[in-house]
Amino acid sequence: MEPAKTLEPIPGTIIFDGAMAVKGYALNKMCYTFNGAAARKEFLADEDAYCAKFGLTPEQTTAIKERNVLALLDNGGNIYYLAKFIGMLGLNVQDIGAQQTGVSVEEFKAKLLAAGH
Repeated sequence: MEPAKTLEPIPGTIIFDGAMAVKGYALNKMCYTFNGAAARKEFLADEDAYCAKFGLTPEQTTAIKERNVLALLDNGGNIYYLAKFIGMLGLNVQDIGAQQTGVSVEEFKAKLLAAGH
């Protein structure tokens, strides 16, 4: 059996590895709770208190308050758990794609259409 090769990172890609899982544990745990209506209601009533309840870092709390998905990913957020959060806010994948590419949602949609998607 050959040893695993070290892969070159893809520029601009945040790799969710063990270190990121540890970094984002509290954030992802909080986002998992949004499966329940009571948790969503509690969060929306007092976002700061809800973030503090799970021990989010100041950077994670700021990213939550600013709805900055890229910053959440950079702070250990796992996209599957963050989907609970962004879905609660009424955002969709195209909104996230626009954030990731630094363009408006309309510009992002136009890029997708131009690429044939």
